[in-house]
Amino acid sequence: MRKTIKLSLIAASVLALTACNQEAKKEQQAEVKLETEAQQQAYGIGASVGNFLNQDLADKKELGIELDEALLKRGFEDALAGNAKLDDEKIREVLTALDQSMRTKQEEKAKVEAEKSKAEGEKFLAENAKKEGVTVTESGLQYEVITEGEGEKPVATDVVKVHYKGTLLDGTEFDSSYSRNEPTTFPLNRVIPGWTEGLQLMPVGSKYKFTIPSELAYGERDLGKIPANSTLVFEVELLEIQDEEKAAAAE
Repeated sequence: MRKTIKLSLIAASVLALTACNQEAKKEQQAEVKLETEAQQQAYGIGASVGNFLNQDLADKKELGIELDEALLKRGFEDALAGNAKLDDEKIREVLTALDQSMRTKQEEKAKVEAEKSKAEGEKFLAENAKKEGVTVTESGLQYEVITEGEGEKPVATDVVKVHYKGTLLDGTEFDSSYSRNEPTTFPLNRVIPGWTEGLQLMPVGSKYKFTIPSELAYGERDLGKIPANSTLVFEVELLEIQDEEKAAAAE
């Protein structure tokens, strides 16, 4: 909490420093020298705080919290003159309340986005299920056969080696072994349920496309690149069911 308060006070200080008139600002910019390491360090600190401030104000504005920049500047000036209108205890109180308001609005926004993602996923699944070549399992997993191999099918306790690409419904790629140029190996019973079920349908040498409902993927968890309640699309190529020696090494 103290870190949040300090950052907020630093942000206010930076705003106050930008209150200079344009001529003074131009002169200051013209005189900037970044020749020595010490000069670069000093400038770097200021630039870092400025970047934080820009992002912090933008984040608040996105959530509907717009701060009065004139009052931010005035607060700095008054404090610098030893005439702050709020004491330290009150400053901590109002900044704590601001932080709580931010968290509440973020939670509300996340809930709305999760509900929207869930609805979009259900609509997509309903339409996708009607497409030729799409099979829907009892659990709701949808798959299409791109290439049918002739090898054995794995069971849930097997360790498999695969190539894959994962995307959101809008086509955004969030993970890909193809991009890393390296297949991945894992025990089939330690991945999301949609994968555990889906790969057991595949003979080695096959390539399938899976459309996985959120409840068979990451559910209500927000993983950053994968928002809560996301329906996921994977192209998966089953390269190998590993023997016991390779499986033990993978473990």
